[in-house]
Amino acid sequence: MSRFTKGLFAVACMSLCVSGTALANDLTVVSWGGAYTKSQVEGYHKPWMAKTGKTIISEDYGGGIAEIKAQVESGNVTWDVVDVELADALRACDEGLLETIDHSALPPSPEGVPATEDFIDGALQECAVGNIVWSSVYAYDASKLRNWNVPKTMADFFDTKAYPGKRGMRKNPKVTLEFALIGDGVPTDQVYDLLNTEEGIARAFAKLDTIKDDIIWWEAGAQPPQLLADGEVVFSTAWNGRVFNAKNGEGQPFEMVWDGQIYDLDLWVIPKGSKNKDAALDFVAFSTATEQLAAQASWISYGPARKSSEARIGTYHSDDSLKMAPHMPTASANFANALQNDFEFWADNQDQLNERFNAWLAS
Repeated sequence: MSRFTKGLFAVACMSLCVSGTALANDLTVVSWGGAYTKSQVEGYHKPWMAKTGKTIISEDYGGGIAEIKAQVESGNVTWDVVDVELADALRACDEGLLETIDHSALPPSPEGVPATEDFIDGALQECAVGNIVWSSVYAYDASKLRNWNVPKTMADFFDTKAYPGKRGMRKNPKVTLEFALIGDGVPTDQVYDLLNTEEGIARAFAKLDTIKDDIIWWEAGAQPPQLLADGEVVFSTAWNGRVFNAKNGEGQPFEMVWDGQIYDLDLWVIPKGSKNKDAALDFVAFSTATEQLAAQASWISYGPARKSSEARIGTYHSDDSLKMAPHMPTASANFANALQNDFEFWADNQDQLNERFNAWLAS
């Protein structure tokens, strides 16, 4: 639990903090906090509560399946719906920790296209339904780089001579190892082939060794923009939507480097034994409808997991002049050297590489 940021709040009244156990009829929805949860509250939670009359209790966490596993194995399941990364959805499903989800119960697109044909590849799994496409990038404060060459590549992130200063990186081997190989000159289409070898893993850690003393590790998605704003780092890896929100929602002078971005899916899952299974299933179906996914995309620059939502992506919720589509990870200008997270690789190797990563941190 040390990785989790626990912040219970009733989204029916965003300023109201609550504590204790949720009432039996409340639906506990767990996500990543910050601007991302805010986008879900506006795009999913509030409309669903208005439709059903039920209350959503929103809780933040830091990812992984440890808490889901602990709840299911103890028989005390307090989470009803959880937003997880694809590799974690597969692992948790394989371990019997999740309810299965009937895809035929998901709504078709407004044009009548069945959900099974409308979701993008990988978004529908036995125990999970996709909601967004998001990306890991790195960012910098443009106001502090005026006299420098603007960074353009992942190699620049690792170049402490040209760009001296601390670097923020997520305290997780996933993405960190891939970035290290890309920064060391490995083409994106060869990264996972290399990571599947001892030579590739050693090469990734060797590259990280070159900046180890300059790394400030982060665990929650809200931390990278804060590290940049406070001047604690010159660069930080980050989730693209958090940087977008800091720039366009808070006026921060941040820019993203899209070269070598690693994109992934987030999905809704329902822990096995949820006391509100029927309501959870209804929420998942509602929130992954075409219109709701497009609505969320007006709050944060994560792409919707349904094809029919793409054409419905509009402008930023507070600025009608800011079109959201060019800021999505899949926009052509951002996608030239992108790498899709290999969820099967991480489903198979997460535990082993976690141990190795933690040993490297301690060395």
